[in-house]
Amino acid sequence: MKLAVVPPIEPMLAKLADTLPAGADFLYEPKWDGFRAIVFRGASDVFIQSRELKPLDRYFPELHVALLEQLPKGCVIDGEIVITTPHGLDFDALQMRLHPAESRVAKLAQATPASFVAFDLLAAGGRNTMAAPQRERRALLERLCAGVGPPLYLTPMTKDTRTAAQWLERFEGAGLDGVIAKPADAPYQPGKRAMIKVKHARTADCVVAGFRWHKTGSDAVGSLLLGLYDDRGVLQHVGVTSSFTMVMRKQLVKELAPLRKNALARHPWRAWAQAEAGGARMPGARSRWSAGKDLSWEPLRVERVCEVKYDHLQGERFRHAATFLRWRPDKEPHDCRYDQLEVTPAYELAKVFSSGSRRP
Repeated sequence: MKLAVVPPIEPMLAKLADTLPAGADFLYEPKWDGFRAIVFRGASDVFIQSRELKPLDRYFPELHVALLEQLPKGCVIDGEIVITTPHGLDFDALQMRLHPAESRVAKLAQATPASFVAFDLLAAGGRNTMAAPQRERRALLERLCAGVGPPLYLTPMTKDTRTAAQWLERFEGAGLDGVIAKPADAPYQPGKRAMIKVKHARTADCVVAGFRWHKTGSDAVGSLLLGLYDDRGVLQHVGVTSSFTMVMRKQLVKELAPLRKNALARHPWRAWAQAEAGGARMPGARSRWSAGKDLSWEPLRVERVCEVKYDHLQGERFRHAATFLRWRPDKEPHDCRYDQLEVTPAYELAKVFSSGSRRP
């Protein structure tokens, strides 16, 4: 059986919104925090494509086998690769799976096996379904996934806005990333931001402890390095903010210049800065995830505080780059602590998967 949809194909994307859209014209699903993947199940093999249109099969051999065994021939499914734990999703463990050594990949496949969560259907039975409305594709996907089991899952879905709002509040405790709203009558639109994603937005006051130059050179700041003090009084690197216009990037060069003088002398990250040449990763050295980017950084005296918007923490760091809101001259650096952050109640992944589906 030939595939009606062949790789590579861009996944359909989502645009960010502050609130859930209401009405009978949307289907709501949890937003999974993993690696986006489109699975092509051919007549005798499986191909797993990443969001960047690259193959993922070699990194998830256990998932390749499960997909080949459980999915019917001729189907193409859009979904997310995740790693589940008793404490929720583990994105750090997922990142570790992208290892260049085959022996390491095999070991990690045993130690931290991956799962695949299906949430859209591009083809079934050798027929292209992308032109079908979302509600029809969902019904077809439910029938196709009726017989699958772990490590393959079908994402929950609801038409009820109130239920989706409850998911937004509760599922974050299991490591999920928000809620996706899909227009019920819309076709699958590769590469287009045709869906709506709603994520938690929170603010935090952070120490500005350093910066990185912009890719254009030393005439503009690329990002600010953010820190928070832990219970021991140690300044931890929690992430970056880089949401600046080019005008502001150039202005920051002048604004931060006085803070660069003798910055390293008593800097809390001095050891990291000195160890950069030896391969230290924190807070700015290269890693295999940096794709060759220059992550060297310039220290600043720990005197400035800024307020940023973030979605959620992953361990002790912001999961995504934070959004710069404003300077806080009224705040002292030593007041920027982890205990200002909202604590998300834990939620069991099993309850997420058992939330069921309300058919359109």
